[in-house]
Amino acid sequence: MTNTLSRSRDWVGSARGYGLAWGLPLAAIVAGLLVDVPARTVIWIIALVWMGTACLLNARRCGRTHCRFTGPYYLVMILPVLVLGFGIVAANIYGWIALAVLIVLGSKIVWWATERAWGKFS
Repeated sequence: MTNTLSRSRDWVGSARGYGLAWGLPLAAIVAGLLVDVPARTVIWIIALVWMGTACLLNARRCGRTHCRFTGPYYLVMILPVLVLGFGIVAANIYGWIALAVLIVLGSKIVWWATERAWGKFS
């Protein structure tokens, strides 16, 4: 697939695609901080499944490098959400905020590192 075709099929490159695939679920994660833990857990799991799936589909669709890595990253981040959500590890709101920061910043680091190493499309 040529770089031009890859770019045209890339959801990350479109404001609408990015907003639906990642912006909306990220907003849901932030909004989820305002509800009780059981609702937050459900909201965050849905958001992470949504973003992880979007990444994997986008990687397949256009070959976007970071999506091959951020997709699994978002899906793996469901585990700490479950741990906090089920009270396996006790956490107050600051623990949840720290997890939100880890989810967001971690994905940005994965994005930066993978595209720096292998290019935007691979």
